[in-house]
Amino acid sequence: MHKINPQHYLFKADHSISKLPTAAKELTQMSAKDCLETTVKFGEQLNKLQNLLHAAKTHGLLIVLQGMDTAGKDGVIRHVFQHISPLGVRAEAFGAPSEEEKKHDFLWRIHHKAPSRGEMVIFNRSHYEDVLVTRVRHWIDDASCKSRFAQIRHFEELLHAENIQIVKFFLHISKEEQRLRLQARLDDPHKRWKLQASDFEDRKLWPEFMEAYQDAIEHTSTDHCPWFIIPSDSKPHRDLIIAQILVDILENLKLEPPKGQINFEKIHLDYVS
Repeated sequence: MHKINPQHYLFKADHSISKLPTAAKELTQMSAKDCLETTVKFGEQLNKLQNLLHAAKTHGLLIVLQGMDTAGKDGVIRHVFQHISPLGVRAEAFGAPSEEEKKHDFLWRIHHKAPSRGEMVIFNRSHYEDVLVTRVRHWIDDASCKSRFAQIRHFEELLHAENIQIVKFFLHISKEEQRLRLQARLDDPHKRWKLQASDFEDRKLWPEFMEAYQDAIEHTSTDHCPWFIIPSDSKPHRDLIIAQILVDILENLKLEPPKGQINFEKIHLDYVS
């Protein structure tokens, strides 16, 4: 089974996101079919590890998916997690805050949706929207944004201290690939419902969003809560990379099944003749 090196996608301090590739060079020799088959195998491993996570209840896993419109957040959830039992897994999508949520600090609506120990939670967009779109649209100033970076680090450190492992994926697509995906949605009446006016407005602000992502990721990628920059122009490559990284992270937790509550040595099943 083909294995990628997760370290290739780990964000490093000297990285300029806008200059990082949106195509995974190490997977260019793999066909889409081979990628899909390999992703399924990693998905089966992920299912076993998720069952162990759920049973052990010593750790939780928070998966953050961020990216420009059409980068594939929904697609990752559909394809990477399709073989996982729904037991102990949930996906949370974050749109514009409600009137009630606006009355609280920006992390209020996030915290109560974070995973408990034994649970895997996928954030489709997240608390990072409050240092991305808010900054690009000038709804907060630079000083407020820097303060939020610190608050996000502290929040994630709190979760990590409670054995909640956090892994953050920036789905990195090219502007040209986004154009193709937006056009495909425009051309298909069954996909037009996915489109919003903001998709086209944000596209005009591509450089500003890349700068905002660069700043946010630089300030919040830590050893315990890293960011991975995932080349996402190819959907099969994207899914394969994410699936393997998640398997590696869960394996590194060295989860153990809980001890039984009964004495199994005294259990003897009668044979039925």
